[in-house]
Amino acid sequence: MTPAINTATKNNVIHHIHEYSHDEASESYGDEAAQKLGISSDRVFKTLVVNIDNNALVVAVIPVSAMLSMKLIAKAYQGKKATMALKIDVERSTGYVLGGVSPLGQKKRLSTFIDISAKEFTTVFVSAGKRGLEIELSPQDLQTLTQATLTDICQ
Repeated sequence: MTPAINTATKNNVIHHIHEYSHDEASESYGDEAAQKLGISSDRVFKTLVVNIDNNALVVAVIPVSAMLSMKLIAKAYQGKKATMALKIDVERSTGYVLGGVSPLGQKKRLSTFIDISAKEFTTVFVSAGKRGLEIELSPQDLQTLTQATLTDICQ
């Protein structure tokens, strides 16, 4: 059990765990998950950690098929400039390794923003806290568990 799975279980959230054999040579963890689970990459959401104004780390949860808009994520946090967080900062603040960062059960609760497109689906898939492991849950439950804001953050 990962902290992400424990968070969903502890909060009595209906969820399903999906495991697949992760290929170390894979260049895109999210695309690999979508392909190996046989689901649309629009329904698999990746978890990105962004640095706003060199001052705050925030989490962006967006479809694997999309690109994060740095302008929109900065605006969502009421900042001016966003950059991708350094690997060491991501792993230190979330407690997860890159490619397995879940928006659930992070070591330090960060402000979280989920792309509005999540509302189009009954369930979405996000990392369950390690490479090769996804958790499927409703967008509403994901939003509640992460105390996230739903907003347009994709290009």
